[in-house]
Amino acid sequence: MFDNNPICRMLGIKYPIFQGGMAWIGTAELASAVSNAGGLGLIGAGHMPPDALRNEIHKVKGWTDKPFGVNVMLMSPFVKEVMQVVLEERVPVITTGAGNPGEYVPGLKEIGSKVIPVVASVALARRLVRTGVDAVIAEGTESGGHIGEITTMALLPQVVDAVDVPVIGAGGIGDSRGMAAAFALGAQAIQMGSRFVLSEECIAHPNYKQAVLKAKDRSTVVTGRSLGHPARVLQNKLSRKYEEMEAAGASNEELEQLGVGSLHRATHEGDVDNGSVMIGEISGMLADVKPVKQIIEDIVNGLPGAFDAARKTCD
Repeated sequence: MFDNNPICRMLGIKYPIFQGGMAWIGTAELASAVSNAGGLGLIGAGHMPPDALRNEIHKVKGWTDKPFGVNVMLMSPFVKEVMQVVLEERVPVITTGAGNPGEYVPGLKEIGSKVIPVVASVALARRLVRTGVDAVIAEGTESGGHIGEITTMALLPQVVDAVDVPVIGAGGIGDSRGMAAAFALGAQAIQMGSRFVLSEECIAHPNYKQAVLKAKDRSTVVTGRSLGHPARVLQNKLSRKYEEMEAAGASNEELEQLGVGSLHRATHEGDVDNGSVMIGEISGMLADVKPVKQIIEDIVNGLPGAFDAARKTCD
């Protein structure tokens, strides 16, 4: 089906489906499962120390012979060391977030890595394409975790029109309909995070997954706008406390302290009341936990039907 897809040809993958690089839960277990199922699995480096990242990379290499990648969070205090690790380990694909990877692009390209940054605006997409990146991920505000302000529906076609490299659509995509919509808007691949949270291979705590399963269409909120780093999370005691402190004019230091360790508290300790449950707006349409392979096959197999439904509407 995707023999001529430019992303599949570029990366050597079967399906143009990326797994989002989610901190703490985008581990070797999930990344290798996605790659083995034909997509592109990503280790979410987040604030991971370099030795821990190297260990995750070695595990992925032991569990799959398919292409995989590392998502590098450019605001990490370990970013330079992390970039050195991915260079030494010759990671095939590097996606980046929260910044401009320009200074690292030449070194990564020299070893043959493909560099694909996440962008939340047309201006950033154009700027990063000039640094020589291979593609861009246009991620809308529907996504979980750290987000921009433009919706996928508005952002994706504008980025497609603005750059001359392949564009991956992300944000609010979790089934065949979302994939078809992204392709209709000009994307040549999709990236999903929230859907893969509810996979059997994702190591997120059962309480985390259960909270997502219970979510409705308006269960997520955005915190951190006053800090300049908005993040989409499930509404809970922590998010309400955060909103109260923001409204009361709390300092940046106070707000940052509130968030310290909150993601790990939710993902690993299972405290979904006082931890940060990062998840996208599509959480309300996610109703089951499945193996990664089934998630990907269901989406791919349902794609022709999604396109057929669109055509019937136009007849």
